[in-house]
Amino acid sequence: MNTSNKIDGWDITCWILGTIVLAIGILNIFLVHPVPGIVCILLSISYLPPVNTILEKSSGIKIPAVIKIVLGILIIWFTLGVSDLGDIIDKWLQ
Repeated sequence: MNTSNKIDGWDITCWILGTIVLAIGILNIFLVHPVPGIVCILLSISYLPPVNTILEKSSGIKIPAVIKIVLGILIIWFTLGVSDLGDIIDKWLQ
C-alpha cells in the first residue's frame, strides 16, 4: 500500500481479487468442504493491501504482483472449471 493517501489501480485490483477469493472461500466452506474454503480464505488475506504492508514491515517478505495475479486467476479458474463449487454454480444458473 502506498504511504500517501492516494488510491492507485493496483490497490483496487488487490481489493477486488481479495474479495472474489474470499467469497469463493466462504462458498466452499458452506457448500462444498471446509478445507478448500479455509485455504481460499487464507489466500485472500494475502491480497489485502493493509495485510501486505504489515507483512512487508514485520518480515520483509513482499509478494510480487505477477504472482498475485496468476494465483488469483488460477483460483478462479479452478473454482469455476474443476471444483464442485463450479458444478453447484452451474446448477443455480440453469
